[in-house]
Amino acid sequence: MEIVSYAQSGYQGEIVKVEADLRRGIPAVDIVGLPDGAVREARERMRAAIRNSGLPFPRDRVLINLSPAALKKEGGAFDLPIALAVLGESEGILTSDNPLSVLVLGELELSGVIRPVSLTLAAVSLALEKGVRHCIIPRANLAEAEHCPTHNKHVALIGVDTLTEAFHRLAALCKGEEYEAAKADHTRPMEAPCTWEPVEEGYEEVKGQALLIRSLTIAAAGGHNLIAWGSPGSGKTLALRRFPALLPLLDTERALEVTRIYGLAGISAGEQGLITRAPFREPHQGASLEGMTGGGVRLKPGEVSLAHGGALFLDEAAQFKGSVLQSLRGPLETGWVTVSRAGKTERYPARFQLLLTMNPCPCGNFGSMNKPCLCAPEAVDRYWKRLSAPLLDRMDIRVAVTNPGQSMAGEEGENTELLRARIAVARLRQWRRNRRYSHYWLNAHLQASHIDEVCKMESHAQKVYQAAVGKGDLSGRGAHAVCKVARTIADMADKDLIGEAELQEALSLHAWGEAAPIFLYA
Repeated sequence: MEIVSYAQSGYQGEIVKVEADLRRGIPAVDIVGLPDGAVREARERMRAAIRNSGLPFPRDRVLINLSPAALKKEGGAFDLPIALAVLGESEGILTSDNPLSVLVLGELELSGVIRPVSLTLAAVSLALEKGVRHCIIPRANLAEAEHCPTHNKHVALIGVDTLTEAFHRLAALCKGEEYEAAKADHTRPMEAPCTWEPVEEGYEEVKGQALLIRSLTIAAAGGHNLIAWGSPGSGKTLALRRFPALLPLLDTERALEVTRIYGLAGISAGEQGLITRAPFREPHQGASLEGMTGGGVRLKPGEVSLAHGGALFLDEAAQFKGSVLQSLRGPLETGWVTVSRAGKTERYPARFQLLLTMNPCPCGNFGSMNKPCLCAPEAVDRYWKRLSAPLLDRMDIRVAVTNPGQSMAGEEGENTELLRARIAVARLRQWRRNRRYSHYWLNAHLQASHIDEVCKMESHAQKVYQAAVGKGDLSGRGAHAVCKVARTIADMADKDLIGEAELQEALSLHAWGEAAPIFLYA
């Protein structure tokens, strides 16, 4: 029988074999296999935990080997597997004639109590892929582990609270005793993600911005990228920060991916064991390239991966570093981000929709009828070029936000529940239609080869589209973006074909318009 554990190494990670060897000599505990400081300290924690649990600690010299040796082992989750390996070897229950493998995770307190750990979902998922069918984990992590897709396999997820309990369960497995069967998979069935949590902050208080709210609704319905620019105080930031109210709960597959990413970043999923709320990340303008894309000594996921399945919001986008902004282009195109450091490369999912806000110029008054703009044309040009044309070309929806003025007193805000109802209609149609192409089934994720089949237009709309493309104002990516946005608008109207009205609205939302800084259409 062998005890295995889990080491973080990118999105996939790696299974680590934990071995103990007892030999004659001066009593001591040595750990080899490239452990970090926390793993080296495990020898003191597990020694105290074993003795305080009333279990015998061997008086021999103990050697702990964590293999593969070239992979760095980090964190406190190795405490429990090391302790069980020592106890199992001391009691002679880990015999080589037993082919059983057991995944063990857990951090030990000196009293022998087992603390919960992160990475449980990733560890159990990988263990199942490798053929491990027995998992001893902290009871507090049991809810998270039960969400792993077991695919009807007979899996024992054994939750324990103390070292003594864990050792007794391990001894029972070694003797071939009956183990507890896998619990039912508590993940929600694969159904269209059209359910929301109760509204915390909706759009009832956002007044005078009907076009912006309409654009955000379309973006939420189809997963489209959006940029909004306007003078300071016009309400663009207020509206975009309430975007999470329009995002439905994640479907099961996406929730598993998001929970796994957050576990790798050291963020717990909480008592429910699964993150079902769509992520909404808003990094500060001072965010580094490493913080945005991921990296560091441990190559942890960055903001683009933490926004996977949801939205990444950059307020005052021109204030971010140019290198940070340009790093978004690859993930926006592929849905993945590759992180490299010191000869090591890891790959993380990063399928998110990008939301940007900007002022029209450095002073913020470009195009204003009431306030003078103090910026030279060259300054406006440099300000917008911080984003670069390739990044701006990836913005499917472009909205000029005007000052609401007197309309704030007369108009009422939009009803968030009505907006959600429109989004639900569109998402249900996409889920039924697009899933056969990819498990990323929103219209924004359609590949170029599928656009002609999915984005079918009425005859007159097709002529309008061909005329718009023939003018040369749209890039190839822009022409596809117009088709996808028009498809989403038609889905919101529950229509099979894209009509002229939907196409014209998509064209207007993709155009920069007369309020844009002059360099964009000069």
